[in-house]
Amino acid sequence: MSDYYEKSAEFIDMMIAPWWDGPGALLPEALKRAGEARGPVVDVGAGSGHAVPLIDDAIPGEEILAVEPSLAMRSALFARILGEAGPRERVTVLPCGLLDAELPDTVRAFVLMNVLGHFPPEERARLWTLVSERLSLGGVAVANLAPPFTPETLPRSRMADITVGRNRYEGWARAEPAGEDRLTWTMTYTVSGPFTQTRETVVSYDWWTLTPERLSEETAEHGLTALPIGPADHGIFVVQH
Repeated sequence: MSDYYEKSAEFIDMMIAPWWDGPGALLPEALKRAGEARGPVVDVGAGSGHAVPLIDDAIPGEEILAVEPSLAMRSALFARILGEAGPRERVTVLPCGLLDAELPDTVRAFVLMNVLGHFPPEERARLWTLVSERLSLGGVAVANLAPPFTPETLPRSRMADITVGRNRYEGWARAEPAGEDRLTWTMTYTVSGPFTQTRETVVSYDWWTLTPERLSEETAEHGLTALPIGPADHGIFVVQH
């Protein structure tokens, strides 16, 4: 399996942080809808672990299974887990993809933030089957969708501009259609500063697009409903039986 983040993990955590302060901040509210459901919380594509403290805030004391196939991202994930005062005793990191993970029969919640685009349609069908079969009574899956929802050309634009010490870190993104329901994103990261030569890292990867309407159709095919939560432009959905 390709590690999409092998070269970009250095930049992902700092550049995605503002998203977690905006749309991602709805996660605790969504998770609280699980009520008294039983089982651990499965954080799918846990990345650098931004969701972990939010999960712990929403459901204090619950076990968290952090599924992350990227070795590079797991390094950042462990740094966050070990730096938190509470969760480290309750977070287990699974070094694989969701569809290869050994999960308990009953799961209280699935966290699917910024990850659905990594699943082509046939794998999404397996994902929703898994969610439908494992989600406990009253449990929830929390997912998000971000534009573009269909393949289209997006010109290069700056997505992040961050200063750390004397260095400037910039992130640029562009996208091109790569087939039905698929984009190729090209991300360019630059680092500049007085004590370093300007450095550029370029990463490309495929991303499967999904409309809110198709999300509703796919989940319904597996006995689930997907309902939006919060502002429409945040793209957060709660999926339940």
